[in-house]
Amino acid sequence: MAIVDEVGVERSQDAARHRDDPTAWIPRYLYQALALDFLAMLVAGAVAFVMRFSLVPAEYTIPYVGLAAALPLLWVATLSIGRAYEPRFIGVGWEEFHRVLRSGVVMIAIVATVAYATKTEIARGYVVLALPLGTLLTWVLRYRLRKRLHRRRWHGECMRRVVVAGHRGAVSDLVKLLEKHRYHGMDIVAVCLPPALSWGENAVDHVEGVPVLGDFGRIAEVVATVDADSVAVLACPEMDGAALRRLAWQLEADDVELVVAPALMDVVGPRISIRPVAGLPLLHVEHPELSGGRRLVKSLSDKVGALAALLALSPLLLAVTLAIRIFDGGPVLFRQTRVGRDGREFTMVKFRTMVSDAEARKAELAAHNEHDGVLFKMRQDPRVTRVGRVLRRYSLDELPQLLNVLRGDMSLVGPRPPLPEEVERYGDDVRRRLVVKPGMTGLWQVSGRSDLSWEESVRIDLRYVENWSLVLDFQIIWKTWSAVLRGAGAY
Repeated sequence: MAIVDEVGVERSQDAARHRDDPTAWIPRYLYQALALDFLAMLVAGAVAFVMRFSLVPAEYTIPYVGLAAALPLLWVATLSIGRAYEPRFIGVGWEEFHRVLRSGVVMIAIVATVAYATKTEIARGYVVLALPLGTLLTWVLRYRLRKRLHRRRWHGECMRRVVVAGHRGAVSDLVKLLEKHRYHGMDIVAVCLPPALSWGENAVDHVEGVPVLGDFGRIAEVVATVDADSVAVLACPEMDGAALRRLAWQLEADDVELVVAPALMDVVGPRISIRPVAGLPLLHVEHPELSGGRRLVKSLSDKVGALAALLALSPLLLAVTLAIRIFDGGPVLFRQTRVGRDGREFTMVKFRTMVSDAEARKAELAAHNEHDGVLFKMRQDPRVTRVGRVLRRYSLDELPQLLNVLRGDMSLVGPRPPLPEEVERYGDDVRRRLVVKPGMTGLWQVSGRSDLSWEESVRIDLRYVENWSLVLDFQIIWKTWSAVLRGAGAY
């Protein structure tokens, strides 16, 4: 098989015609982020000035006018030193916002230290208002900028052109994953497979529609051919340390990004660290914290959050109750046995969205199941009532589960609560989902709900179990609102 087939030539020619620099959007994005950061602190300084000095004589406020003008410059400089403008943080991940927060703390420390060292009297009320508000505004503006980038990526703009090297199955999984989640900004334009699949009678021309243009020894040539700016190497024995080192040398002249996926997948965040031992960069993986103080804090936050939500949503709960009674009749709540942490069964409550004999009619509809694996789902389930369709679309039927959270059976965030018959069909790996409480929402909720395949649902739930933290919970709760309003995957 030639290094570049006809499809590859066509794609590379198209790239040359339409894209002089595949990374030209990155500087523009960073300039926009810098301008928004400057604006955020300028607005925060002005707001704090008005709130703190509106009733103060003008001659006293003159130094603070200069301080308000200097704060945006100092803020941008602090963010730059804190590496908050690095391209690798663009678009995905929480690290960008962590660095903004750390820069805000550093900024407060700088102002306090300078004031103490120079014995300068600074109105504490002004500092307490300006710096935290500026940090918060920076968060909000950067979040909106990121969402704008995500929208552009869904239209194929601002994408990194990636060459992937790995075994066929792993490459196929990555291509399908990135096609579904285009906001990551990785457009796989070529694949490099082991020599056995790149040449000869067993050669593979495409993987999930992406052309195979060579083997592992031709990665740098393929990158130049398709005008790629990134290379992703998936875990495989052929790409050992020496091969990766040589590849990095070949790519550095053209400033092509190299990313390597570890063999241990779905473990991210604080659990992973690189520790040099005898000159070797060893990947250290901490065990997940499934007990102890953090679990206690999660349980307390669940109960406080559930109680607050019940109080705040009580008018809505009453309105749903009346709608079910008036339009559908019958009982308002639906009770069902589900399996919780460590395999303990509990009674989960929801607003009733189906006819009263829905469970009895399930066997009749088994042949129409549209879901793979052990779940039963139908997009046009005849058992769903008129009110039920509205409740399901916006997940309002889940709200009574706040009572389950208060009782300690469920968490606000966690894996999907399974049925006993589902658990009976679990394999050993899938049972890992049961080491934490099931949740009202979770990664499955913000990743597609019923549109997910069984394998995807399991993988997502296991990823949550392996990496759960309070920060991750807050991220999921934040994203849940968007998922619910879109109504995607809800039926």
